[in-house]
Amino acid sequence: MYPRHRLDVSVRDLLYGLLACLWTDGGRKPVEDILNLCSLERDGLVCLSVRSGWELLLRALGWTPGDEVLVSAVTHPDMVRIIGYHGLRAVPVDLDPDTLGPRTELFENAVSPRTRAILVAHLFGGRIDLAGIGALARRHGLLLIEDCAQAFQGTDDMGDPTSDVSMFSFGALKTATAAGGAILRVREPALRARMLRIQEGWPTQRRRDHAARLLKILILVLLGRPLPYRVFFGACALLGKNPDTVVSNATRSFPRSGESLPDGLHRRPSAPLLALLARRLRSFQAGRLARRAAAGEELAGRLPATLRHPGGLSRSRTHWLFPVVAHDPDALVLALRREGFDSSRATSNIAAVRTPGCPDPEAAIRMMSNVVFVPVYPEMPARARDQMIQVLHRAVGAGAARESSRV
Repeated sequence: MYPRHRLDVSVRDLLYGLLACLWTDGGRKPVEDILNLCSLERDGLVCLSVRSGWELLLRALGWTPGDEVLVSAVTHPDMVRIIGYHGLRAVPVDLDPDTLGPRTELFENAVSPRTRAILVAHLFGGRIDLAGIGALARRHGLLLIEDCAQAFQGTDDMGDPTSDVSMFSFGALKTATAAGGAILRVREPALRARMLRIQEGWPTQRRRDHAARLLKILILVLLGRPLPYRVFFGACALLGKNPDTVVSNATRSFPRSGESLPDGLHRRPSAPLLALLARRLRSFQAGRLARRAAAGEELAGRLPATLRHPGGLSRSRTHWLFPVVAHDPDALVLALRREGFDSSRATSNIAAVRTPGCPDPEAAIRMMSNVVFVPVYPEMPARARDQMIQVLHRAVGAGAARESSRV
């Protein structure tokens, strides 16, 4: 069985990270190395996670409770939760499923005298064209923040020039993962300085917590080939465990926290995490990223006509995840798993945003209600991709036949 997602890290990298938990010293040098690698010496900031960076940013801005942030209608639930924690209001702006970007004309309607910022999330490895949104932000005097957690493409591309803040994640599932860590580009020096002062008052992540995450990721990497993954799937069935839940728990950066802020959010990255992040940036594999993008483009071009692929018109797609929108998503997941291709309807990382008193983002809700994530990555052989495409065509055809028989 082919896993739905191939973690972008080697066993050697993970062993380096575990050894670093024993010998790496603290100090500023690892942070300086990371910022030098990204050419962000003057406007960069290294955090434990994008969510930690977002919390830092909102604390440093100190907006008045009741102020509003316009947000992409699909984003990480914790990003919205952190907005609410500060007494602010998240206003969702519906997206265009073809570009996965928020619709600019809806931003105009959503801006109010209490609006202070726009938070845009780049989804599934693609990039949104921010020209129109940037012009709107400047016209209304709003801060433009881009969440690039799913869209890292190398150290020579650390944010759109129109954005005020760009945020990149290196969590467990992300491109060039370091089992955690985030890099923020903050273009206003005074704002960056305030964020640094706040972060210096936070305790440092415990080494044992970082080591525990590395061990979980190491297990997933060892299971990330078809035969071991099938054994894992079978073991979950025997134990009555949901494999989606097991994988999600193993890769989650912070424990579930209900409506409160995630536990451990207010931490600085540990020295071994910084050492591993610097290593991942130095050895970034642009070739693998290009192969992943090519595999995704091939699959996109061979999908059944009735199976929609969100983001078909987004820019510079690298296919970190590959979503399709199906009429019967549960049946599609079962059909793929029967043929040895793991897939999933849900991801804990993103969800449609709903805010009381705001219009529901209908396009985003429809997309996320019917989405299925299918495996596509360079390590999957061409013959396996061919077989999966055949399964997709058969499953969609069978679904259409069932619908016709009901008419």
